[in-house]
Order: sequence, then structure tokens, then C-alpha cells
Amino acid sequence: MMQNSLFLLALLVLSTIVSIPSRAQDRGYRPGLALREDWKEIPAEIPVSQAHVNHPDLLLELHGPGQDSIKKSHHEKPADDPYYIWSGICTGNWAVTLKHREKELDLSGYARIRWRTKQSGFRQLHLLLQLADGTWLVSVQSEGYSGDWKVGELIMADMEWFTLDIQAVTEQKPVRDPDLSRVRAIGFTDLMPGGNSDACSRLDWIEVYGYLVERNNLEIK
Repeated sequence: MMQNSLFLLALLVLSTIVSIPSRAQDRGYRPGLALREDWKEIPAEIPVSQAHVNHPDLLLELHGPGQDSIKKSHHEKPADDPYYIWSGICTGNWAVTLKHREKELDLSGYARIRWRTKQSGFRQLHLLLQLADGTWLVSVQSEGYSGDWKVGELIMADMEWFTLDIQAVTEQKPVRDPDLSRVRAIGFTDLMPGGNSDACSRLDWIEVYGYLVERNNLEIK
């Protein structure tokens, strides 16, 4: 009788363990689309403002000496001209970031970023992250010159990073293997002032493939 009871207890414990999904099983092998921003189709504005953000839960922030001249641009011709962010008349270094009102992003593992951009001249568009503790990072990887709009993809596991002075929007020192499991804000910059249409960065849309997680209320540095 005792042996039968122990056997049944063991089966119960085993079934309970098997029924608990692992993190990978629960979330899936690769993360799906967590966020996308492609800007509202409304008239151009300098600087771009919250009114141009499509996603209802994303907050826009502008940074750097050139923040007052970041433009949300659009032209009637050609007919397929997108509604996009443009840095051409920025008087200094600039950055655009987006932050979820309530959540943070887990960009560890197989997370990735896709975006549609078009750079002119020597401009290279870099990814920005603000971690939950307030640390700012800027990616080594970037999107450079293109004669037309193109879609690029950044694999987070392959990325290399420098810390960033968000006030000046300039890179500082390299960082090895930062913890990307709690990202508070995500954005982009080319670390340069604008040079009109011949020397500028453009971003049509950005997609974030990761996980939305509960915000960790750590004190920001």
C-alpha cells in the first residue's frame, strides 16, 4: 500500500514538472514583433513631436544639440514617398528615442531590429538603447549610404556597443556583453550634424522583435 502511494506521488510530481513550460517553450524559439513605429501620415513638422507617433503606447524623446531641428518629413512627389525622420538640417548631433509607457523590452537571445532607412554622404545610422539602470548604449553596427530606401536587420546577439553621452550624443567607451534583458528605450542616431540632402540620415519605420516585460522600477542614473 505504501509503495503504491509513493508511486502515485512520484507520478504527480513528474506530471507537474513536465507541465511547467520553460522560458523558451513559453515564449517561442524566436521572439515575435513587440513594437513597430512608422509615423503618422500628417504634415511635416520641425522638430518631430509626439503627435507624429503612431503607436499609442510609445513616448517620443529627442536628444542632443541638434534636437530642435529633427524633422518628420514627407513629399507629395514621388507618390510613394514615405513619412520619415530626417536629420538634414540638424545643427548638431542628435538622437531620437522611443519608450513604452508601461513596459520594458527584453532584447536578449534571438531579439532583432528591422528598419527601413536611407543615408546620404558619410552618415551611418546607429541603434541606441537605454538600459533599465539608465545606461545609454550606441551600436558599432550601422546602416550606411544607399541610393534608395532599403530594409536592414540587426541581430542583437551579434551587436557590439559603446556607452553614449546622451546629452552630447557622442560615443564614449566600449562595453562587453551588456545585459539586454531590460531595455527602457530604443532609438537611433548618426552621431553627426546634418548636411542637408547630401549628408543626412532618414528612417521610415522601425520594428523591434523581442519581449515586452514588466518595468523594473530601478532608480535611473
